[in-house]
Amino acid sequence: MSGPAPSANPGWDPEQYLRFGDERLRPALDLIARLRHPGPTRRVVDLGCGAGNALPILAARFPGAEVTGVDGSAAMLARAARAGFRVEQADIAAWAPTEPVDVIFSNAALHWLTGHETLFPRLLGCLAPGGVLAVQMPAMDAAPFRTLQYEVAAREGQPWTERLRGVRSAPPILAPETYYDLLAGRTAALDLWLTEYIHVLRGPDPVVQWALGSSLRPFLDALDDGPAAEATDVRAAFLAAYAEAVRPRYPPRADGAVLLPFRRLFILARV
Repeated sequence: MSGPAPSANPGWDPEQYLRFGDERLRPALDLIARLRHPGPTRRVVDLGCGAGNALPILAARFPGAEVTGVDGSAAMLARAARAGFRVEQADIAAWAPTEPVDVIFSNAALHWLTGHETLFPRLLGCLAPGGVLAVQMPAMDAAPFRTLQYEVAAREGQPWTERLRGVRSAPPILAPETYYDLLAGRTAALDLWLTEYIHVLRGPDPVVQWALGSSLRPFLDALDDGPAAEATDVRAAFLAAYAEAVRPRYPPRADGAVLLPFRRLFILARV
């Protein structure tokens, strides 16, 4: 891909992200349910914790452990801190603990970063002996609602065309077998699996609303960079065109619900 690299810290809106909080939390619950650490578990880090909705679940899974949420977004961390957990603002691409940790958990965050060939081994190196790296990442690059973001953004002659030229959302993740080859020789135990969820969404243009909380953020950040009134008009025009393109790809069912198939890759790596 050409153009600037995507940011791991786009202008996140906690309220928009949590509009589908149950659906976004479900894969975290599935990952935590299969997460095993031989113990004692003293330090747990949620890397890219976002609004912190997994922090209390991690605390319940590892009683007595110090659970810390790390994220680059001040807005997201402010929401996460409401539950009383320790939070740390840091660029998750460069984050490193002051001492080895027992569990590094990351739900729907690392896919925003490039350089997984070096990132994942580095994170393994942050673990104490017996420590576990637990990761979930969307595998949605070919999904219509993702590809249409680029198609609509690239339309020539539109008020948004120049502002969005070269803008990129989260890059494609690696193939499962590539992660296996990367991690197998560095771990004592390794488990990978793919799950496709069928999210049942309701409300006006729910797939667009879903994307507004995640993959559309880099596009919206670029559109908001300008005079306020003009930016608002251009943003509205772009979102209207995007919604028009998305609707036929995700038609409502007889009861009005819209189904969003969502594929995710899970990795559990113990050193």
